[in-house]
Amino acid sequence: MATATAVAAAAAKIVKLGGGGGTRPGSTAGIRIIHRSQLTFQRKETRPFSFSARCTHNNQSRMRILSFCSSAFADATTDASSTTSTEESNAAPSPEVSGTETAPAPGAADEKKTTVRDAGHLLDIRVGRILKAWRHEEADSLYVEEVDVGEAEPRIICSGLVKYVPLEELQDRNVAVLANLKPRNMRGVKSNGMLMAASDAAHENVELLEPPEGSVPGERIWFGSEDDKLNLPDPASPNQVAKKKIWESVQPHLKTNDSCVAKLEEHLMRTSAGVVTCRSLKNANIS
Repeated sequence: MATATAVAAAAAKIVKLGGGGGTRPGSTAGIRIIHRSQLTFQRKETRPFSFSARCTHNNQSRMRILSFCSSAFADATTDASSTTSTEESNAAPSPEVSGTETAPAPGAADEKKTTVRDAGHLLDIRVGRILKAWRHEEADSLYVEEVDVGEAEPRIICSGLVKYVPLEELQDRNVAVLANLKPRNMRGVKSNGMLMAASDAAHENVELLEPPEGSVPGERIWFGSEDDKLNLPDPASPNQVAKKKIWESVQPHLKTNDSCVAKLEEHLMRTSAGVVTCRSLKNANIS
């Protein structure tokens, strides 16, 4: 913009000198200056502005005009260079391109763990006590259990433990029950819950999770320290568990540790009486 202004000013001076075109009456110089519209201004990337003026008559007049034009245009070119230099210096530097990934924000891993535990606390895991168990009449791989989970009536739960747990070991024992799953019809028997168990990687050995002695049927089981029980949220409804796939998001993080204690990531699974365990399976999956 500054360059265009300077060049226009130079052109105006030339036109004023020449009287706007033609030979000025009474001019002793006999100079003919072409009209402003006939001045040629060119700009290219590789060379500065240039222009030409056609003069007639004597060489002395021609040199006066060319000298004036050169001086005016030199000022315009200098102004253009100064403006360009200033604009370049004020331009924001280009962002650096790095081949490395941005490091995760501090605490990102903790946020992930907290999210998993929060989801775990939406599961209604309770202490249950098996009152009676028998073989399913229509399915060789299933047991049917009547389980006290602290409600007015015991729940009926089906479990595929025939290959892994003798029937007599199910009678009158404490178990961990996932209680907010949608009821399922299992070969004619409506199952309302799931007994939680640990298994090895090959799923050849399966052991039920056992709440510690002194645990009361119906008490909620949680993950973390003893004090974390005070901050437990209400469990999700069976519909929410199914719709949001809460169990599917939590189950891969459930394991036993080297002491056969059940845990969600590093958070131990516990009741008011202590931690939940299995008999012998270490670093096993829980489902």
